Formats: sequence, C-alpha cells, structure tokens
Amino acid sequence: MSQTAITPTREENYPEWYQAVVRAADLAETSPVRGCMVIKPWGYSLWEHIQRSLDAMFKETGHVNAYFPLFIPVSYLEKEAEHVEGFAKECAVVTHHRLTLADGKLVPEGKLEEPLVVRPTSETIIGEMYAKWVQSWRDLPILINQWANVVRWEMRTRLFLRTTEFLWQEGHTAHETSEEAMEETRRMLDVYRVFAEDYMAMPVIIGEKSPGERFPGAVHTYSIEAMMQDRKALQAGTSHFLGQNFAKASGIRFQSRDGVEEFAWTTSWGVSTRLIGGMIMTHADDNGMVVPPRLAPRHVAVLPIIRTDEERAVVMPYCESLAAALRAQCYDGRPVEVVLDTRDMNAGEKSWEWVKKGIPLVLEIGPRDIAGNSVFVGRRDRGRKERFGMDRAEFVASVAAILDDMQRTLLARAQAYRDAHTRVLTDWEDFRAFFTPRNAERPEIHGGFALSYWCEDPACEERINDELSVTIRTIPFDADAHGAGACIRCGNAARKRVVFAKAY
Repeated sequence: MSQTAITPTREENYPEWYQAVVRAADLAETSPVRGCMVIKPWGYSLWEHIQRSLDAMFKETGHVNAYFPLFIPVSYLEKEAEHVEGFAKECAVVTHHRLTLADGKLVPEGKLEEPLVVRPTSETIIGEMYAKWVQSWRDLPILINQWANVVRWEMRTRLFLRTTEFLWQEGHTAHETSEEAMEETRRMLDVYRVFAEDYMAMPVIIGEKSPGERFPGAVHTYSIEAMMQDRKALQAGTSHFLGQNFAKASGIRFQSRDGVEEFAWTTSWGVSTRLIGGMIMTHADDNGMVVPPRLAPRHVAVLPIIRTDEERAVVMPYCESLAAALRAQCYDGRPVEVVLDTRDMNAGEKSWEWVKKGIPLVLEIGPRDIAGNSVFVGRRDRGRKERFGMDRAEFVASVAAILDDMQRTLLARAQAYRDAHTRVLTDWEDFRAFFTPRNAERPEIHGGFALSYWCEDPACEERINDELSVTIRTIPFDADAHGAGACIRCGNAARKRVVFAKAY
C-alpha cells in the first residue's frame, strides 16, 4: 500500500480528508469565534485570484463596484415578508452600542432604538438606496457589485463550505423592463459558468432551482451545480430574478417613457469563498491540494538541492537565473509567478510542502541537473513517480504550454468523473438504491447525479428529501427536451427531467 501525505484518504473518510487537506495546504484554520475562520495567506491568495478574475469579468459586462453598510435595520428586512422569513433564523443582531465595566466584567449598555442585523445579504439596504437614486427610466439600469463579508449564523460549520462569516461578492441591479432584468440574470449565471469551467476547471450544470430551493423573495433562482469527489453536489453560484418584489418593498419607482410611474425590475447574484472549498473537493487528492494554474498564487516552485557550501556556490546562481527566465514568460495574461524557496530545511520536506499546497509545478535543482543544463519537473496533476527531467531552455520556452495543458487536464478529469457518476434513472427502486449508503460496497451504483423525471409537485420533492436526503439540485434549461415521462416518486405524468443529488 502506497503512503500518502494526507490521512485519512478520500476513500477512508471524506469529511476528515477534506479538513486534513485544508490544514496541510495551510489554507485556513478555525478562529476563537465559533463558526468563523482565519484565512491564511495561501488561502487568501486563492481568493484574491478568484476575486481579480471575476471582477474583470463583471466589469467587462458593464458593472461597477460600490460598498454598502454592514448593518441593516431590522425594519428593512421586514419589508419583504418571504425574505425575512427565509433569513430570520440565521441573523446576528446588534442591540446595544457600547460596553460598560461592571463588577470587573464588560456588559452591554446603551440599547439601540432599533436593532441592527449584521448583513446576511444586502437586497434590502441596497434597495433603500436605489429608491433614492432612481427617479426616471433614464436612471436605469443600475449595475453594481460589492465585495464584502456577510454573516449567517450557522450551527454546523466547515471551513470554506459553510461558516458563520464568509467573504463574497453580491451583484445588485435594477432595470426598466422584465426582459432586461431576466437577460441580466441569465448573463451573470453564464459568467459564473465560464469562470467555474475555464478558471476553476470545475464542470457545472446550469439551470433553475425548484421552488423549494429558491432564494427567499425571488421569482426565479438559477444556479451552477458541480459534483464533488464524494459525488455530492455543490451549489457554487446563484443568480436571482427578483421581479418587482424588492422594488415594491423598497419603493424603487421610476417614471416610464410613457410618463407612468412604474416599479423597477431587479436582480441579485453572488459567489463566495465556498468556491475554494469546491476547488479542493473537485481537484485535491490524497497528497493534498491541487490548484488550477489559472488561479494559482504561484505557478512554479524552484527548490535548490544543496548539501555543501561548494554546491551552494553553483546551484544558487543557476536557480536564480532560472527563476528570472521563468518570470519573463507569460501565462494567461500575467507573468509566470515563481517562488525560489531558499529555506534551510530538508529538501524532501520542502518538496512535499509545495505538493500539499497544490502549486502546479515543482522544480528540484541539484548539481546533476546543472551539469546537464536541465530541470527536474513535478507536475501536480500527475503522481510523484511521474516526475521527469527536461532541458532547461526547452522548459522555460514551454512553461506556459505546460500550465495550459494542466488546466485542460484538470477540467477533462473532473468532467469524466462527473459523467461516470451521472445516471438516467426512471425506476424508484433503482433511484433509492443509487442514494442508499448500504450500497457503498457497490460503488458503481452508489451516489452521484440522477437524471429523473419530476411532476413539479413540491410534495414529491419533499418526500424524496425526507426519505433519502436528496434534493432537486437544478432544473436544466433543456429539462423538457427528453419527452414525457413518469415522476420518479409518484409515477404521475411529468414533462421535466431534473438533476437529483445529495448536496452540501
């Protein structure tokens, strides 16, 4: 049995493996505040690259950034009944504005006239501002995004996937017509799809959420859904068509081209640091993190292998010039990012550290490599035994092509995994067996995405969830392209084939 850097392995205990990868890659750790996390430099660098790439995509579609308050008056949430009901149990509430010392302890003092909610999402307070800014159809559309933190009081947390406080972006737009708002909703969903597949190398299915999974207060919610390596689904991003619900609640009115007062049509859409959890669960292996090159904080780690002062005099200049040559190359519109690791530690430990962090390429350079004017290359998308030697000049010239090949390989691998664990199921007993843990000894039938018909009765979805903890992850846009069928649960006539799965 081969030894791995991460224990337990994915097969042995997937939840514990996930936590071990986060620790080994030094991405984040739990904080003294229950349910919150400290994002460490390597993990935050991943978020910065996600943020930078997505921000550019948002601006290409005409959006601008702004910032809105962290605190939201409770009365604002009350304006939209379904919205407040959906978030009420998750709200952190501020009731006092100062502390005073009493008997050696700090106690709250100065009760607020109106409690403030620490933002769980910003539709209501942004709507309040839009109502001030919009008077005429000429003031529309408003296309604003904000990068911020939010708080949702979670009882069961897991680093990156579900924490009480997390980082995200939330886009909020207001439009003159329903058609324009729906076009915006679908446009941003496709931005998320492109980002997930082209940058994260994470294949996704796009479609609409069922009413039971819809964002509170939305008319339609759309999402991108990805399969993780334990065959559960991860909702990786959402885009909501809010209709006029929030505009009416906030009073976003405008005088139309015909001189009639109308309510604006609004949207909201967002992704969060959950994407880092998705990246881990899509690509990481039993040796640690695997970072897609397009989002890697560093592309190449150059590791000098030095045993004596004499070797140092030869190896270091070679490594320094190699690092400089690599930095002069470009990949994906930016210079190749290189770290020259000169720390005084065991070479093997140093190499494994970068493997666990998931850096795409590790170069180990010793006297023998210098004598052959070569480099010894480890690709993170391949096993340790597949490392190879390569002419130095050839490697420098082809480093961008190698990184690009790795990016494509990771996407193709994840796509193949998802396809292998996606089944068309029309019989309830087959469906139940597919999602039943006792069939774990038969992995070919155990879990994944089930493509099955649904009669569109919420009661059937609720029954399936109650019995198997399986939900409708998305109703694909081509859900009615397969002809009629029988609902997987009740057997009644159905016209849509949807994606069922267990989910995070």
